[in-house]
Amino acid sequence: MTTYRQPGLVLTDHRFPVPLDHSRPDGERIEVYGREVVASGRDAKDRERLPWLVSLEGGPGFGARRFIGPQAWLGRAVREFRVLLLDQRGTGRSTPANRQTLPLRGTPAEQADYLAHFRADSIVKDCELIRRRLTGGAPWTVLGQSFGGFCATHYLSTAPEGLDTVLVTGGLPSLDATADEVYRAAYPRVRRKNEAHFARYPQDEGRARAIVTHLLDREVTLPGGGLLTAEAFQSLGILLGSGDGTHQLHLLLEGAFVPTPDGPALADAFLEQVQAHLSYAGHPLYAVLHEAIYAQGRGPTGWAAERVRAEYPEFDARTALDTGAPVLFTGETVHPWHFTTDPALRPLRETAERLAERDDWTPLYDPERLAANEVPVAAAVYHDDMYVDTAHSLATARAVRGLRTWVTDEFEHDGVRAGGPRVLDRLLSLARDEA
Repeated sequence: MTTYRQPGLVLTDHRFPVPLDHSRPDGERIEVYGREVVASGRDAKDRERLPWLVSLEGGPGFGARRFIGPQAWLGRAVREFRVLLLDQRGTGRSTPANRQTLPLRGTPAEQADYLAHFRADSIVKDCELIRRRLTGGAPWTVLGQSFGGFCATHYLSTAPEGLDTVLVTGGLPSLDATADEVYRAAYPRVRRKNEAHFARYPQDEGRARAIVTHLLDREVTLPGGGLLTAEAFQSLGILLGSGDGTHQLHLLLEGAFVPTPDGPALADAFLEQVQAHLSYAGHPLYAVLHEAIYAQGRGPTGWAAERVRAEYPEFDARTALDTGAPVLFTGETVHPWHFTTDPALRPLRETAERLAERDDWTPLYDPERLAANEVPVAAAVYHDDMYVDTAHSLATARAVRGLRTWVTDEFEHDGVRAGGPRVLDRLLSLARDEA
């Protein structure tokens, strides 16, 4: 272990060997990384007495947030916890899975078989092995943001004995919705976010139309080699689900074009910013495993977002141009074309196809066990969350015995980042029945 300091914090690196396949504990092992964080000024005995809180980041595919000092919710957490910022398997420093490393697994079929072990079920089993090693068997508190909340719900379904308290921010999943049903609920939400954006920034309707017209007439390459197609441009709508995303999108669009000797062209600065928003280089599993997180033994996902989009023709850019309708941005959806336009994903196209065709996914949640839950659970549910359907979340909240909700329109999906200590305080109070 390596221990070092930041202002206000003492950090310790941990590496945990875990089975790739938990049904074969003596088989191949991978390494999972976690960063322990405690407030500075505590002596060793004081640190040992603190209860543990493990943070499960959103995603799939994102490592734990890299804080610098006691930022956001972390500053509140270290007042009473030893915090473990866990890089879930395949992310960050936990045996990363990407276009560079996955060829070591062999063929696309072998890569897909390998990645089938990277869903919430395996992540929770990793947590249980790590918990027993760190706490001596004592239960710990889980803070699950977005996909981390999906993992926490699976945790409650399969290993509640390991849990002291569960705190969920924007991450209560449907217990039984198929991927198709998830996206049928999603597209109308995304349309509402578009309507709100254009109501705030009406000038952006014309800008979006001009950009799409430009992209349909020519091939545009991003600085890193990706292709900026009309569909890829529309996927910038993923910004609309965050607290300041509508403003970020507006500022991006207003600088889209510059004059050149050959006429208006998309500005280099615009293209560089677009690449930063659209590239999956830092989190490829977000794309590769995205629909697998909704798969629960009811057949293959089969590129559900792409199929369901056809039911909402208002999202087709060409139709919008022909009819004079606004060009709508899309949201949190992954499509086959992502594996053509993004250089970080191109080598993984066949692997993604194999995962989309897979039909042996196991259920992730146990409604009967959740109905008998005895673990204190509190969840922040955002009123019109673009990423996780509010109605689905509230139905799950009613299905989990004792779960207490804070339904708010004060924050968007990233409320735990924007609200920080206040969000964590509210959830701890709810879980402890202090509200």
